[in-house]
Amino acid sequence: MEASRAIAAPSRLRQVVGDYATLTKPTVQTLLLFTTSATMLVAGDPSVRLVLMTCLGGYLSAGGAAAINHVYDADIDAQMPRTATRPVPAGRISPRAGLLFGLALCLASFLLLTLTVNLLSAVLALAGFVGYVGVYTVWLKRRTPQNIVIGGAAGAVPPLVGWAAVTGSLSGTALYLFAIVFFWTPPHFWALSLLMKDEYARVGVPMLPVVRGERETRRQILLYTVLLYAITQLPFCAGGFGIVYLVASLALGAAFIGGSARLYRRGDRRSALRLYLFSLAYLALLFAAMVADVRL
Repeated sequence: MEASRAIAAPSRLRQVVGDYATLTKPTVQTLLLFTTSATMLVAGDPSVRLVLMTCLGGYLSAGGAAAINHVYDADIDAQMPRTATRPVPAGRISPRAGLLFGLALCLASFLLLTLTVNLLSAVLALAGFVGYVGVYTVWLKRRTPQNIVIGGAAGAVPPLVGWAAVTGSLSGTALYLFAIVFFWTPPHFWALSLLMKDEYARVGVPMLPVVRGERETRRQILLYTVLLYAITQLPFCAGGFGIVYLVASLALGAAFIGGSARLYRRGDRRSALRLYLFSLAYLALLFAAMVADVRL
């Protein structure tokens, strides 16, 4: 009996730690942290310590927002097979504990960034937290199919945080990087929403495919991809990047438009999944090209 209890205790601890880590949506965070660190390398010559502190602060802020999103959406998550096993709807973490955890992470982020980076980066990270929780999760997600367009601004904050961390200010280039992530978000998320249309319809979340239909969603994806292509050329035109970035942005943009056009024509799940996965690689490669352009 004592031996079985001794074995069970570490197992329960791993489960609890794993559940709280899940609340922060670590998979989603990976790309956000990459855009943050890449922007820092573009903005200047940050120390390893500065990059680590900025990324940790960004993780805490975005993770806190994700935790509160888990709590607020627990009722609809419980009705969808894809999300029913998440810690809050499954009952492994109480809503109160999840809420306090999210708020604690937000406070820790603000203090860490203020004390180890600078106040501007802390304020920007807090703005991202408020945008994701207050604007997207609470206000827009269950009210309008434009939720991801307007609320997507919160996910575009990491480049601003990274730039502010290195320079202590914001510039035109930083705003261009914000705009790139902002206009990348709708085609990225709508490709996923095409795959999850039935689940969103079941719980009454007015995602674009549910409200406007799949064909209109595919059309909007194509339109936003073309707009994103144009936006990505602005940093080069403004003198922020050179030929390496230009070539990469043209090639990646053409591939993104090609995938969106294919999805528009075919309208099948395979094309939607391929575009969604490519959109993840697209953003990572585009920001990597920025770093290569500045550093090579």
